[in-house]
Amino acid sequence: MLDIKDAKVAIPIVLIAGLFWSFGPYVVRHIDEAQQVPWQYLFTRGIVIFIILNLFLYLEEGNEFLVNYKKVGISGLIGGVGLGIAMISFIYSITNTSAAVTLLCLAAMPFITALLGFMFLKETISTNVWVSISIAAFGIMIMAIDNTGKNTFFGLIFGLLSSVGFAVFSITLRWRKETPKFTTVAIAGLFCCVFSGIMIIVNDLNFLSTGKNHALFATHGTLVCLGLILYSIGSKHIPAAELTLLSLTEVIGGIFWVWLPILGVNEIPTQSTVIGGFFIFLSIIYYSLIIRTNRRFIGLN
Repeated sequence: MLDIKDAKVAIPIVLIAGLFWSFGPYVVRHIDEAQQVPWQYLFTRGIVIFIILNLFLYLEEGNEFLVNYKKVGISGLIGGVGLGIAMISFIYSITNTSAAVTLLCLAAMPFITALLGFMFLKETISTNVWVSISIAAFGIMIMAIDNTGKNTFFGLIFGLLSSVGFAVFSITLRWRKETPKFTTVAIAGLFCCVFSGIMIIVNDLNFLSTGKNHALFATHGTLVCLGLILYSIGSKHIPAAELTLLSLTEVIGGIFWVWLPILGVNEIPTQSTVIGGFFIFLSIIYYSLIIRTNRRFIGLN
């Protein structure tokens, strides 16, 4: 039996989780007229996430998993809504700009989390972390150079909003550490499902898209859940600094899959995106190095 407490085992597990997540943009790129069906996508993806995570919790804890919903509290609700907003913003971002821009905006999440922690939890930010934040902000500004068009700039803004939503989720877990994390993610899926369902009804849209599209919606939701489950297994035994670096698997992989010509998308990042991305990667590497002495573990459990 594998000893998950061994970092040599835990690290590959987290890397595989990032690999699952990295296929998300590739799946979205194969949705027919993705800009026309964001609410149908979110509705189906939300249902899939809610069902799979609750099934996983049931297999792990039996009927006791229902007790977690009583423990959610205000922090879990805020975290779930924040994560739900991140999911909504993601589809609006990636359908209006390149996958590289969306993913690189998400890569800035550790720094947005640090800023929110400073603002709302009174967490201190060291000079070195401010330097990392400044480098990442500079990279994002460079990326914005090629995203001044109406739709592409719209995509950049929603990419940053998605990163803020994920950061809000992280902050709520720090605010109240006993908040059941998987249950909060399940609530995010439920929020997406309910909110998108309301939007479909209000705008008199059809709940159904093509069979191909619904298969892709469900596939993306499944990839998210599989990644979360693997991440929960491995992340409990890897310090925060290493996890920050390992999170780049999703970003690098996501950009690579939509670029790789043999896979049929062939989406090439612009020069400013590559340069801006370099500064964001540099900031993350620097950030990981300066917090390496912090043995804090941030497992999703």
